[in-house]
Amino acid sequence: MKLICIGRNYTAHIEELENERPKDPVVFIKADSAVLPKEQDFYLPPFSNNVHHEVELLVKITKVGKHIAKEFAHKYYDEVSLGIDFTARDVQDELKSKGLPWEKAKSFDGSAVIGKWVSKSNYKDLNDLNFSLKRNNEVVQSASSELMLWKIDELISYVSQFFTLKKGDIIFSGTPSGVGKVEAGDVLEGFIENESFFKVGVK
Repeated sequence: MKLICIGRNYTAHIEELENERPKDPVVFIKADSAVLPKEQDFYLPPFSNNVHHEVELLVKITKVGKHIAKEFAHKYYDEVSLGIDFTARDVQDELKSKGLPWEKAKSFDGSAVIGKWVSKSNYKDLNDLNFSLKRNNEVVQSASSELMLWKIDELISYVSQFFTLKKGDIIFSGTPSGVGKVEAGDVLEGFIENESFFKVGVK
């Protein structure tokens, strides 16, 4: 299983981190060991003093595909979910300043929260899904998939030019603005529309 992640897919998030707007999707991989086991708390890693939450819409690939045309991409996933791409921002900033890859900041153990999966048929339009993240019952991230620079089907098509997609692979479609530091004792809960998809404690 691959966790294929998209960076800089929402304009407001690009601006809040003072990054350049890319001409193509920014793609990186999380290790399968990054997945936080169900019902387990997230433990802050000892090598970072500034771990950020990044809530994202997810899709799960259902069959093998390569060079998938955008108009056929919808046939390669049946379910959607919500997750968190935990990011050691201080580590990432240091790596970026040296032009180095981000894996140490993005792919550490437990850094990928994956919520429950539901059928995409539950929603009228995947390109207009409202989702949000609450930190200690306060909304800290809120957006619509309508604001994505590249929509889900476009991402599947693009990524499949470089990686063969296999059954069980998960695509993290990028985070909107509002990312921020998490602290021990926080409780994070993610919603699509008004339905809760995960609830995670921070230790």
